[in-house]
Amino acid sequence: MATGDSAIEVSLSGVMGSLSDAYDRMGMPFERYVLLVLAPATAFFAVTLVVVGLVDLPLLIAVPLPLLGVLGVVTALLYPRLLLEQDRQEINKQLHLLITHMTVLSTTNIARMEVFRELATEEEYGALATEMQRIVELVDVWNQSLDDACRRRASAVPSRALSDLLDRLAYTLSAGQELSDFLLSEQDVIIKNYVTIYEGALDNLEVMKDLYLSMILSMTFGLVFAVILPILTGTNPAVMVAAVLVLFLIVQLGFTYIIRTVTPFDPIWYLPDRYTPRPESIHRRSLVVGAGSCLFLLGLVAGDLGGAFPIGLADILPIEAVPMPIYAVIPLTPLILPGLVMRQAERSIKGRDAEFPSFIRALGAAESAKQTTTVDVLTDLRKKDFGPLTTDIQHLYKRLNMRIEPAKAWRYFAADTQSYLIQKFSEMYLVGRQMGGDPKRLGDLISQNMNEVLQLREQRDQGTITLIGLLYGISAAATFAFFMGLEVVQILSGMSLPGSTTTASFNIGQLLHTGQYDVGLVEFMLVLVVLANALISSLMVRVVDGGHPANAYLHFVALSWISAIIGVATRAIVSAFLVI
Repeated sequence: MATGDSAIEVSLSGVMGSLSDAYDRMGMPFERYVLLVLAPATAFFAVTLVVVGLVDLPLLIAVPLPLLGVLGVVTALLYPRLLLEQDRQEINKQLHLLITHMTVLSTTNIARMEVFRELATEEEYGALATEMQRIVELVDVWNQSLDDACRRRASAVPSRALSDLLDRLAYTLSAGQELSDFLLSEQDVIIKNYVTIYEGALDNLEVMKDLYLSMILSMTFGLVFAVILPILTGTNPAVMVAAVLVLFLIVQLGFTYIIRTVTPFDPIWYLPDRYTPRPESIHRRSLVVGAGSCLFLLGLVAGDLGGAFPIGLADILPIEAVPMPIYAVIPLTPLILPGLVMRQAERSIKGRDAEFPSFIRALGAAESAKQTTTVDVLTDLRKKDFGPLTTDIQHLYKRLNMRIEPAKAWRYFAADTQSYLIQKFSEMYLVGRQMGGDPKRLGDLISQNMNEVLQLREQRDQGTITLIGLLYGISAAATFAFFMGLEVVQILSGMSLPGSTTTASFNIGQLLHTGQYDVGLVEFMLVLVVLANALISSLMVRVVDGGHPANAYLHFVALSWISAIIGVATRAIVSAFLVI
């Protein structure tokens, strides 16, 4: 028992220590934070208690209101820790790119402080760029040596990986070793650390999948229970179903947020603001056509339901009446067009990513061997087959041959490929070449790092496939359970139990409370939750695979149609088996 108590004390002391450290690293003095944040949150919690105690409120409001106050206090207490954790994740997710960029710059003919100044100007690195700027300020403003500045920041950064790197860098620089030698020797360590973090995030995703499956199955059981119970108890079915539906959606949204937090940062797309490549116009046209078609079909469905047309959809199809789930998903169907376009474009980007390491390695080796310019090397290299990247290489050659500024030509090249990785690594290669770096070393270094990222992406793609199968299976099972319960209720509500069928203790006709049960309203609510489930599930797939947001349209339409068909088929099958 003493061992358990000591373990709890150690755990609590660790939590309090981390929270105290977060308050120390916060950019606001503790007294000011208490005055501006903690005190108002505590006052709001006290007000909720007073309101609940003095005002006669419905139970659905009286219970959540104090809980909202508790949530405000807990959030105010933990916000500095959450902010510190956010900075840590932002640093870790791009650390490998920054170190590769730093290594490329260190192999050129610039001073080592210029390496940190150059990285501090890269806004895309976010918190990492801020840390580089702080090191520069310690050297330039406070006249610290570079090794002292790195050592000082190593004790202050929230990321353990960056802290260890700065610590080793400070020791190495104080011992007289060159920055480039240190970074080149650290490449294997940095890559292994990145692989460990990435694979750890993927393992966490697998755990979240199991938790999500168990929670959604529990919510599905609760929703089926809420559909059937009112006809037996006489409670308001709309209130019960609405309460469970809200809880169902909150659970899904919560898991979506958690999965977004756990998923490693590895975007696929690069879409610059100033330059719009030609394929992007195709994407926009497909989105406009899909959205316009949705509005058109929505008008037709509304007119059909309102009886505005002499011939309705039920007159065209060989059925007596069009089920409500089918009506709901018909206007969504055109969204499959931009989804398919984006899916094809994303496959092309992944194909270009796979070819880029070979291209940049060949380019660097040829430039180093021939001791000539990039455009001369591309004269022969553009004729080789680099798969989907071949056309973009030819365009790069044409721009450089037309004497377009190299930086602009490479920027257009990255924009045409629409690849985030190609944009980052091609920019590194260009800057390294302009500052006098050895092209062969640059090409090998970039190729090695990008190949590691591509291998990790393959593992991520496999995890995404399993998640897609899981989401489709859960959606199908949940829809089957929802509409089976609905059909059972409709059959029970249509049964006639004679009032004369009695015993000495009770009347059988009083067992079923069908007077206030609106089957149409409950079906409408179930259709809404099915569509919401399809939307959230498609967004979850998009978060995990790192693709374009429009890529979720394809899964949204597919999940909606699968759920609608299963719902209609379930009601038909249950009705055929239970109705005698």
